[in-house]
Amino acid sequence: LMVWLRRCTHYLFIVVVAVNSTLLTINAGDYIFYTDWAWTSFTVFSISQTLMLAVGATYYLTFTGVPGTATYYGLIMTVYTWVAKGAWFALGYPYDFIVTPIWLPSAMLLDLAYWATKRNEHSLILFGGVLVGMSLPLFNMVNLITVADPLETAFKYPRPTLPPYMTPIEPQVGKFYNSPVALGAGAGAVLSVTFTALGCKLNTWTYRWMAA
Repeated sequence: LMVWLRRCTHYLFIVVVAVNSTLLTINAGDYIFYTDWAWTSFTVFSISQTLMLAVGATYYLTFTGVPGTATYYGLIMTVYTWVAKGAWFALGYPYDFIVTPIWLPSAMLLDLAYWATKRNEHSLILFGGVLVGMSLPLFNMVNLITVADPLETAFKYPRPTLPPYMTPIEPQVGKFYNSPVALGAGAGAVLSVTFTALGCKLNTWTYRWMAA
């Protein structure tokens, strides 16, 4: 009975965590719609993506104990997001304007940290967390700069993620504008350690719940 319960709970939790992670980050590639505030939203979204990837992937990874599952989790999030962003294409947006966040390389680094330290959870939290936090903004900026004519395209189409009354009048300037990658990676490197620790804790709580 306990084996059956654990297996069912395992798959149920993975689906719930992966789906909710995707739902919470579904607009995470929409930096370009916030045209005047693009770099600010990029920094904020970088941290939110880091949170959902690190917590979910770490939970999944420590639950199974098998290196490679974090990458699988990142793949699940990516595919879900591709499907959701298909709605944009249906609205008439060109393919080269639709940005799907890049999670896979960061998830692979998480797996690598777990494997290289012989499944040491403390090393996973410290090394894996820092690697995810620092890498995710970098990969997503490379992703973002491949968008063709972002300003022209953004103004040509409506903004489904930003109501007209919320559109900023003046362009945003300041520290966010200067280096969104550095700010996102710096904040991510610190916060991801906490996020990864939370993923490990979720695993502990899950086992306690199942054993009750």
